[in-house]
Formats: sequence, structure tokens, C-alpha cells
Amino acid sequence: MSDVTAESTPRQRLPTPSPSLSQQQFRGRQPPPPGSDPLALGVVIFIAVCFLLVSISAPSSILHQVPEGHVGVYWRGGALLKTITTPGTFFPKCFFSLFCLSVSLLILSLLLGYHLKLPFITQFEPIQVTLQTDQVKGIPCGTKGGVMISFDKIEVVNRLNKDFVYETLLNYGVHYDKTWIYDKIHHEINQFCSAHSLQQVYIDMFDQIDETMKEAIQRDCTRYAPGIEIISVRVTKPNIPVSIRRNFELMEEERTKALIAIERQKVAEKEAETQKKIALSEAEKNALVSKILMQQMLTEKDSSKRQQQIDNEMFLARERALADANYYRITKEAEANKLKLTPEYLELRFIESIANNTKIFFGEKIPNIIMDQRLIRNHLDSVPSKDQLEI
Repeated sequence: MSDVTAESTPRQRLPTPSPSLSQQQFRGRQPPPPGSDPLALGVVIFIAVCFLLVSISAPSSILHQVPEGHVGVYWRGGALLKTITTPGTFFPKCFFSLFCLSVSLLILSLLLGYHLKLPFITQFEPIQVTLQTDQVKGIPCGTKGGVMISFDKIEVVNRLNKDFVYETLLNYGVHYDKTWIYDKIHHEINQFCSAHSLQQVYIDMFDQIDETMKEAIQRDCTRYAPGIEIISVRVTKPNIPVSIRRNFELMEEERTKALIAIERQKVAEKEAETQKKIALSEAEKNALVSKILMQQMLTEKDSSKRQQQIDNEMFLARERALADANYYRITKEAEANKLKLTPEYLELRFIESIANNTKIFFGEKIPNIIMDQRLIRNHLDSVPSKDQLEI
């Protein structure tokens, strides 16, 4: 605009003839040169400057970045948009109908990994889709017997499925976990406590509360909010009244003593069983040794018996042979004596035996002696009578 003014000024200094009326009318009908309307140009420059100032003063309202493990969701005019952005992807959320944003801003958004949105109109919120732990604290409940207890903290490890982000936020909002985790934990804990006694909640069934809570929450989430996945639930020990806790502690002490006594009994039984096994093993060893020794002794006795039997058989055979030989000798001697013992020979032997005696008795009274009367008669018959001697 200043250039046009500079060019027209020297032309006015040149002496020119005054135009006529017809020429002035003709010039009045020509269109104005570009940029000659200062109002329109000022409006455009004002809008551009305002947009640039907004961009510079509040860059976070236009540029935003989705953290790793999250997805970006957007609201425009309070309505949830179906567009879901992930880390590393770039999608312009504003249309540049007013003005093309400066080239430097676009290059900055591309280089630094930022997304673009329409300032003050489009809202952005990062939603975590990885594992997260929600801590529900201070949960009061009443047991079946009417005792009030409280859980200091319950941790719920959960994850939102990336494919169900839009449906979950559309139905339950950004704070969906308050509905399906925080409030649900309160409800399920109270349901569990009201159906069980203090003994069951505090001791008997305490190890089952984790799985019970997990199954109850997951069952309803699967039915009404399928994008929420419950990984695990960790329940801390509940707080109970001091007097009741002291009773439980005393019971636990007695139970511990009983367990110690049982363990001692088991140890004693194990020791007795060990001693029994050792004795049985020793007895079996001794019995085996005795059996081996007995077998050895029997083997030796059997060998001795066989040896004695052989000796007896040998002795019997020898004695039989000797008896047979003696019998044969005696038989032969008897046969020889039978042939040799004639009356004459017997008489000769009698005479010889009588002759060998130192005393001979004669007379009517002879001492009683044992004699063969036949021999005496034969002898008397052989001796000549007195009359014959006289003759």
C-alpha cells in the first residue's frame, strides 16, 4: 500500500493538463486496485493475528501428545468422537478453514510427535490401555453376626481392551473404573461379609476372598462392560474390634501350641518308627546271619554224617569180611575137629591133661569134681582090674 502511494506522488508533481469531465466519469467506473479496501484487509489481518496469538499463548490447546500405553480420545461440543489415536500416529483434529496454520507449527507437530485439535472446542483425554492397579481404600462392612469390620485396602489389577475404548467411555465415561471397580468392590465386599460370619471372613474363608471378588467383578464386567478385564484382586486383612482380635490371637496361640504338640508327637512317632525300623533291620540282619550260620552248620553236619556213614559202611564191610573169614576159619576148624575128635583122641587128650596134674586122688571117696562120666568109664574100662594085676 505504501508502494502505490509512493508511485502516485511523483506523478502528481508532473505538470499534467486537467482532465475533462468525460475522462473523470470514465475513470470513476474502473474497479479499485487490489488491496485498496483497508477494512477487509484489516479484518483478515486481525483474525490471523488472533489465531496466531491463541496458538502461541496456549499451544497445549492445539498440540497434544498421547503417552505410550495410552490411546487418545476426543470430545467435540461434549460429544464423544469415534476417532481413537495411538502413540506414534498423527491425525489433525482441526480443519484449517480460517487460515492455514503457519508452516513452522505444522513442521513442529510432525517432528515432535504432537497431534492437532481445535482449541477450546475439541477436548482430549489419554486413556490407559495397559495393566493398571486401582486401590480401593477404607471399605466398611458388617458380618453375618453383626460385627463391623473394615478393609484398609483392596487392589484390583485391571486392563481396558483397546477395541472397546469407545463403547466403554460412551456408556460409562472416563471414570469407568469408579463404576465397575471402586463401587463394585464396595458392593461385593458387603455382600460377602453379610453372608458369612466373622470367623469365616477373618480366618476360614479369607484365602478365598480374592478369587471370589475377581469372579464376581469379571462376571458383571463381561456382561455389561466387556472391554474391562480383571487380572487379579489382592485383599488385605480386615480390621476387627480389639477385643475380638485379642480372642482370635489367643485362639491362634492355642492353635499354635496344639500344632506344636502335634508336630512333637509326629516327631516322636517318626523317631519310634525309625527305631522300630532299625530294630527290624537289625533283627532281619541277625536272622539272616543265623540262617546263614545254621545253613553252614547243617551243611557241615550233613558232610560229617555222610562221612560217618561212609566210615560205618567201610567198618561194617571190614567187620563183615572179618566175621566171614573167622566163620570160615571156625567152620573149617570145626570140620577138622570133627574129623579129629575121635574117642581115641579125646581119651588121649584126657590122659594128657590128667598127667599134667600134680595131684591124683585114688580111693573110694574122691573129691567132687566135674568130669565126663563117659570119659571116666572109658578110662576105668581101660585100666586093668586088681584081679588082672594079681594074675
